[in-house]
Amino acid sequence: MGHSLRYEVNCSILFTELPLLRRPAAAKAAGFDAVEFWWPFATAVPADAEVDEFVTAIDDAGVSLVGLNFFAGDMPGGDRGLVSWAARSAEFRDNIPVVAAIGQRLGCSAFNALYGNRIDGLSADEQDDLAAENLALAAGGVAGIGGTVLLEPVSGAARYPLLTAAEVAAVIARVSANGGPDNIGMLADLYHLAVNGDDVEKAIEAYTGAPGGIAHVQIADAPGRGEPGTGALPLDRQLSVLETAGYRGWVGLEYKPSPANADTASSFGWLPRARRGSA
Repeated sequence: MGHSLRYEVNCSILFTELPLLRRPAAAKAAGFDAVEFWWPFATAVPADAEVDEFVTAIDDAGVSLVGLNFFAGDMPGGDRGLVSWAARSAEFRDNIPVVAAIGQRLGCSAFNALYGNRIDGLSADEQDDLAAENLALAAGGVAGIGGTVLLEPVSGAARYPLLTAAEVAAVIARVSANGGPDNIGMLADLYHLAVNGDDVEKAIEAYTGAPGGIAHVQIADAPGRGEPGTGALPLDRQLSVLETAGYRGWVGLEYKPSPANADTASSFGWLPRARRGSA
């Protein structure tokens, strides 16, 4: 696997056998120095005490937070972001300063904004206009802490409109045009790209190092979204292409441990312990 790339753990999909606030310490115990999370609260603007508990759990574990999602609605219920969703746009905008404050406290600078499903009663053009406005607001909201807003293709959600790297790149180009923000980048989830039928290696070559290009990477195998080695994706080759293309960011492990594993920690056998830290 990509030989000098740095790996970190998505603690919203891994270590789910533990309460959320215990997962950063479990990642550290498994040998990792960094973690990422989907939005870890039930609402766009959680109570200060909830935020404090989350920040403390990361700090106490001795890991870095290197990725955080903006509030994306009810993910288990099928929501996939609020960016293009007019009825919930105010929630997204209220969420921006909360995300930026957590990022500032924890030194996190990568923030994933899920685009949102297509909805009835609003044209695709109207949704896309709103999304461009909200992405620009989000980029402005995290610019002061050196943050980057991430946008990703997603699979498995029938009404999510961004399926390929090119579709994400087109949105980023639109938002960044005419003097727009330049701190928006692509989250290349190699699993989602592959499942959606994109040419993963061509996408890596096209968008690594380009303005608005790949700023963060996540992996899982397919089919099944399990750990590397449980499916048929050529992840080792893809990560080597990524590394050769000059990517030096993080690779987030965003997979569901296969049922053969007793717990999350036993799903890391494919990655030697010496390569889990960021050193």
